[in-house]
Amino acid sequence: MKRLVECVPNYSEGRDRKIIDAIVAAIAEVEGVKVLDVDPGAATNRTVVTFVGAPEPVCEAAFQGAKKAQELIDMRRHHGAHPRSGATDVLPLIPVAGITLEECAALARGLAERMFTELDIPCYCYEAAAFRPERRNLAVCRAGEYEALPEKMADPERKPDFGGAWNETVARCGASNVGARNFLIAVNFNLNTTSTRRANAIAFDVREKGRKAREGGRLDGALLKDAEGKQIWIPGTLKGCKAIGWYIEEYGIAQVSMNITDIDATPLHVAFEEVSRAAAARGLRVTGTEIVGLVPKRVLIEAGRFYLARQQRSLGIPEAEIVKIAVKSMSLDDLKPFEPREKVIEYLLGDGIPGPLAAMSVAGFARETASESPAPGGGSVSAAMGSFGAALATMVANLSAHKRGWDDRWEEFSAVAEKGQAVLDELLALIDEDTAAFNRIMEALGMPKGNEAEKAARSSAIQDATLYAATVPLKTMEAALKALPLALEMASKGNPASASDAGVAALAARAAIRGAHLNVRINAAGLADKAPAAPLLERAKAIEAEAAALEAKVLEEVDKNL
Repeated sequence: MKRLVECVPNYSEGRDRKIIDAIVAAIAEVEGVKVLDVDPGAATNRTVVTFVGAPEPVCEAAFQGAKKAQELIDMRRHHGAHPRSGATDVLPLIPVAGITLEECAALARGLAERMFTELDIPCYCYEAAAFRPERRNLAVCRAGEYEALPEKMADPERKPDFGGAWNETVARCGASNVGARNFLIAVNFNLNTTSTRRANAIAFDVREKGRKAREGGRLDGALLKDAEGKQIWIPGTLKGCKAIGWYIEEYGIAQVSMNITDIDATPLHVAFEEVSRAAAARGLRVTGTEIVGLVPKRVLIEAGRFYLARQQRSLGIPEAEIVKIAVKSMSLDDLKPFEPREKVIEYLLGDGIPGPLAAMSVAGFARETASESPAPGGGSVSAAMGSFGAALATMVANLSAHKRGWDDRWEEFSAVAEKGQAVLDELLALIDEDTAAFNRIMEALGMPKGNEAEKAARSSAIQDATLYAATVPLKTMEAALKALPLALEMASKGNPASASDAGVAALAARAAIRGAHLNVRINAAGLADKAPAAPLLERAKAIEAEAAALEAKVLEEVDKNL
């Protein structure tokens, strides 16, 4: 899984577009990050920037943004409606995929230390990155705002985690608050009522904070307090959720507006189900869901899988179909069309979108292969054949999961279909990777060779590219080999009416393996240093033998059903 981190820095400038654009440009110039949103506010004099990428580029972009903000923003002249303590006021790192909150906290601490060491920006570490329990709360770190910094920096108990004495640099840039937190989902649940009071009642039922306890449980009852005179609260049912009710004139309905601050404790679909339950208990109904901003892909995948399992349907369907189930189950398109390509972070980055060859129609791919261009060639075609083999095995599993009279076996076949989808995705990616490997060789061959140094560099590049070109079809062999046990299982246990499909799956996977083996051999033969080629050739030969045995078993099972 690709590692993906979101960063949402808040800069203390929301009015001067030139300054804002310069900060955003400094972020965007870092290779490997993508700026998703820039939201300036004149009244708050504050701009919120959202960008994502792999952990290392994101940390570099965050540093460059802070550096540019330090150059251009003078906190001695800053005024706005929002609390603030520095030019780069808050700088949270948020895990999106393939990385934990704890890892983001470590990155945040390292970023804060670098900002102080290289830029002399004092930094407090908050939330998951906090060194002290009380500093998990951003308000504690930012207490007194910019104006209190001279006093706080002189106090051993209140000084920044990374910072020295108050000086001219700090007077200009202030202090930054660098932290790590979970992804926050802002979501509104639409109700079939115009009553804000009833929407608030549902919000109080479900939000973690709950509601104030009253005598007799009546809304007009006296507030209840404990022996120390503190207000007693009745907690709600959803952990990590804040919620209120309000009326939206634009839509003419009331909503429960919620921030889910811990999507591990309360996934979106769990919140939807609980709000629906609480609404029904009060005679109301949730008519739809409105996601505000962006979401990680896993939020919709988890929801789609939940509703598929509830329907006792196979989970081994294409990702786009799982997302569609999530959209329809929670009515994400109730008020306006919901376009996953515009709302899911990974899709905005291009993740999960097939490469140019894999995205072609069958006719388009065949005609492109038939053209005068040497790529795509046998390696890409082998990967394509393997993908069809995996797809057919997956199809038989899905058909078996829905076979009348086999309802109690849906999970058995769903598990096979999920494995098949994973193999299919792997082989689809290899269609383009194989052609990319060939193009890499061509680029190396085109390198200059005017002197000995250039010749040496060219020779080295050719060898590296050739080794890579031998490695990619081996990956195709490994992936296609995974499809054969699935075909065997479906030939022996799946829907008998689809036995021939399981057989074709095996034939396609075996053809992919044999074709990819030829590509391993021809590219390995082009290596001047044969040592790296030996283990590749040995592994390829072993896969070929294993595949032949599995293919024979599949066809034997298929014959029993024909």
